[in-house]
Amino acid sequence: MTAERARKKSDIAWLGGVHVPAAWRRTKVKHLVSEMRAGDAITAERIEDAGSVPVYGGNGVRGFTEVPTHDGVHVLIGRQGALCGNVHLARGAFWASEHAIVSTPARGVDARWLAHLLRTMDLGQYSVTAAQPGIGVAQIAALDAYLPPLEEQGAIADYLDEQTSRIDTLIGKQNQLIDTLHERRAAVIRVAIDAASTASTPDKLARRTRVGNGSTPRREQAAFWFGGDLPWLNSAVVNSASVTGSDQYVTERARLECHLPIVRPGAVLVGLTGQGRTRGMATILEIEATVSQHVAYVQPEAAHWDSRYLLWALRSRYDDLRLMSDENGSTKGGLTCYDLANLRVARPPLHEQQAIAADLDEQTSRIDALVSKAKEHIVLAKERRAALITAAVTGQLDVRAVGRAATSGA
Repeated sequence: MTAERARKKSDIAWLGGVHVPAAWRRTKVKHLVSEMRAGDAITAERIEDAGSVPVYGGNGVRGFTEVPTHDGVHVLIGRQGALCGNVHLARGAFWASEHAIVSTPARGVDARWLAHLLRTMDLGQYSVTAAQPGIGVAQIAALDAYLPPLEEQGAIADYLDEQTSRIDTLIGKQNQLIDTLHERRAAVIRVAIDAASTASTPDKLARRTRVGNGSTPRREQAAFWFGGDLPWLNSAVVNSASVTGSDQYVTERARLECHLPIVRPGAVLVGLTGQGRTRGMATILEIEATVSQHVAYVQPEAAHWDSRYLLWALRSRYDDLRLMSDENGSTKGGLTCYDLANLRVARPPLHEQQAIAADLDEQTSRIDALVSKAKEHIVLAKERRAALITAAVTGQLDVRAVGRAATSGA
C-alpha cells in the first residue's frame, strides 16, 4: 500500500483552500515563464485556408500563413473576445496574432503541465473590459500557483495526455453521431416533402406551387422603441424549433408608428439575414408577436396550407434558400420576400399536408431525442475532463500512485 504523502492547506484564493502536496512550492505565473507577451498583428489578406504555418488568434487556429513568428513549444492564451483566457498548446512553427498571449515556459517547467494548470485557473474570470472582454499579461503574470517538481510535472502531463485523449475520442464519436443524426433528420424531411410532389398521376405533380399562392411573405421596418408588452422577434429566433416567447418587446406606439402588424400564432418565420444558419432557416410562431425587418413571416391561409406542413416544406428547401441569398450578392444575406414567395414547394390536399406534418413531427422528435442524449454525454465527458485536469494539477490526484497501482494490478 502506498503511504499518504504530506499535505498543506493552500492559501491561494482560486484553489479554494484545498490541501496540496507539501513538497509543491508556491510561486507566481510570471516565474513559470521566461517570456509572456502578445503576438503580432496580421491582416486577413495574409491568412489562408491552407498552408504550412498555423495562425493562432484569441480562440485558437484562425487559418494559415507562410512565415512564422514563433517556433518550439509555447502556451497560448486568448487575450480578447468572449473566450478570452482560453489556453492552447502550440508546437512547431506558428504565427501568434495580437489577440493571443504567447507564454514561453521557463527552465524547469513542463509546457504541457503549464497549459493544463492555466486551463484550471479559468483565466477568463479576470477579464476587465465589459464591451470587449480582455485580459492582459500583467494580470496573468501576477496570479499565484503551486509548482510540483519537474519529474512530477511530466508525470501529470503524461497522465492527462492519455486520459484526456480517451475522453476527447469519446467526445469526437458523439459529435460524429450528432452530425449523422442531423443528416438523417434533413433526409427524412426532404424525402417526405419530395414524395408529396412525385406521384404517378400528372395532377399531383401540378400541386407543386409557389409559397406566395395562399400566403403572403412580408417583412417590416425596424422598431426603435423598446419596452412595452408586444413581443418583438429578431432573426435569431428562426434557429429555434418554435417560438414560444421573447426577451424583447415594443410599445404600442412603436408598432403604430413603424406600421408593424400583429403576427398571429401559426405564422411561419424565415430568416432573411444573419450569419451561421439563420438565413433561410424557418420556424413556427406559437405566440402573438411582431417581427424585425430581418425576418419574413408567412401567414398561411387555412384553406391552402397547414402551417406545420409549410414549415417542413420550407425547411426541406433550406439549401435552395441559402443559394438564393448568396446569388443576391450579399455575404450577410440577400434573401428577399420575392425569393420566398416564388419558391415552389409541393402543396398536396390539406388532409395530406396534415398527415405529412404529423409524421415528420414524430420522426424528427425521435431523432432530436437522440441528439439531446448525445449532447448530454458530451457535457458529462467535458465535465469529467475538466475535473480530472483540476484534480491532477492541484495534487488532489497523485498520478504517480495511480500509475503504480495500475502497474501492480496488471
